[in-house]
Amino acid sequence: MIMKRRELMRYASAGLLTAIGTGFASGFQTYRAQSAGSLSVQWLGHTCFLFTGNGKRILVNPFRKLGCTAKYRAPKVAADVVLISSFLLDEGYVDELPGNPKVLYEPGAYELDDIKIQGISTNHDNVGGQRFGTNVAWRWNQGGINILHLGGAAAAIETEQKILMGRPDLALIPVGGGVKAYNPEQAKQALQALNPKMVIPTHYRTQAADAGSCDIVPVEQFLTLMDGTPVGRVKSDKITVKPADLPQNGSTIKVLSYKL
Repeated sequence: MIMKRRELMRYASAGLLTAIGTGFASGFQTYRAQSAGSLSVQWLGHTCFLFTGNGKRILVNPFRKLGCTAKYRAPKVAADVVLISSFLLDEGYVDELPGNPKVLYEPGAYELDDIKIQGISTNHDNVGGQRFGTNVAWRWNQGGINILHLGGAAAAIETEQKILMGRPDLALIPVGGGVKAYNPEQAKQALQALNPKMVIPTHYRTQAADAGSCDIVPVEQFLTLMDGTPVGRVKSDKITVKPADLPQNGSTIKVLSYKL
């Protein structure tokens, strides 16, 4: 596969990190203790988000406009690093991005300047990846926030994956179902397994969908299952997250808004 004007990276320029597993997780805790400030999170539609903090812009899962993403604006935003969960067109379309960002697309441990990034392999379906292959969940710390973006995870989280994922401050979890991502019930199970402090639902049906070719459900079906968990509806596509604002016990759900 040839990607014009893109630097697809199997390993970061600083080399593949040797500290993984529980050692890698402890490294995140050390880094967080040294970090300050805040994290800006902007929803660009579907599972695509732009994270800004520590002087870096990290873009996750830019998409091509079709099906469930047909009426979103194309996420043509500048970024220093692009993280890809798969090369399916709803979470791995990089051809129209401006500039020449580094693109990470394989599981592994990376170090980019002062940010450590862990790509964790999961299945993109419930039949061992036989239909849609591998999904990469991404974990990193930025702005003092320990982030986990599950991409298009569809299978239950296994013990080894849970060790790498740890307990996130902020987890982005697909909730809309379909054939290649968690449905609301599976998303609830993932949330209970990870126990994140804050959850932003992703991969659900909105008015941006092409009605005839989108098989995912609205976010309300997930929220109904989470009765008792605090839900905040943000009247913007952007939220600022500070370490001091995170709940110490339990989880809170934030639903961002997207104006077509």
